[in-house]
Amino acid sequence: MSDGRIAALRRRYHERICKDVLRVNGNGFPNNADSGSTASVSIGKGVIERIGIKVEVGSLPGQTAGRLFEVATKEFLRDAFALLQHIRPGEWEFSLGDNIGEFDQYRHLKDVRQAIADNKDMLVAFGDYTVKPDIVVSRRPVSDRMINAKDVLVGAERVSSLTPFRAANADANILHASVSCKWTIRSDRSQNARTEGLNLMRNRKGGTPRIVVVVGEPLPTRIASLAFGTGDIDCVYHFALPELVDSISDSEKDLLRTLVDGKRLRDISDLPFDLAI
Repeated sequence: MSDGRIAALRRRYHERICKDVLRVNGNGFPNNADSGSTASVSIGKGVIERIGIKVEVGSLPGQTAGRLFEVATKEFLRDAFALLQHIRPGEWEFSLGDNIGEFDQYRHLKDVRQAIADNKDMLVAFGDYTVKPDIVVSRRPVSDRMINAKDVLVGAERVSSLTPFRAANADANILHASVSCKWTIRSDRSQNARTEGLNLMRNRKGGTPRIVVVVGEPLPTRIASLAFGTGDIDCVYHFALPELVDSISDSEKDLLRTLVDGKRLRDISDLPFDLAI
């Protein structure tokens, strides 16, 4: 059996990352590895070797690499999810850095944020409600014409008049998923994905969006620091999980196996299908 189209998109994703995001320095150290960790550098090199795509020698500022990782990941998810239209139909949008206050479940936060901005004491008491996920997946409300395409399900009567699924009732997209991207996991700042996830759950009026993190980090222990636990993040996805597994020692494989078997870590190719659930 030949490779499927998702595998082809994954390959194109890796080509994009190797061209735009990954760099190695003069010693061959990858820019997603910790140069102070022999294990991190060795694993990072192993992943590049197994991906099998040439990586340029040079450097990129961390913020630039992170931003380009977001762009490449967004485009992979958009293109892969489009192939699942027969499974998960709808008008879907994939965007970068949108404020959650623009989406149906969080429109009320605009008023809250304005009230807090006008009253500094409230800011001290309640904090800032602003959350801007790296990648946002949203669904447009559906027109009555589409809803009635096979039969008249809704009309002028006052039924189904509150659901945001109907465009007749809603003027904002429905937030379907929040995707945080972490090219590396170096400090407590990487844990802000958990804070964002908790804010998305606590502050919603409506359904909870999928809350996931995509990482490029090579060290299993650092991946585990983000993946362990439940509740605030649905799952962590690695940009090259099979290549990572093949690049680590048997003892480290045990840790990754625990994460995978515990449904806390998956490959990027799994994420489009998980978004279709």
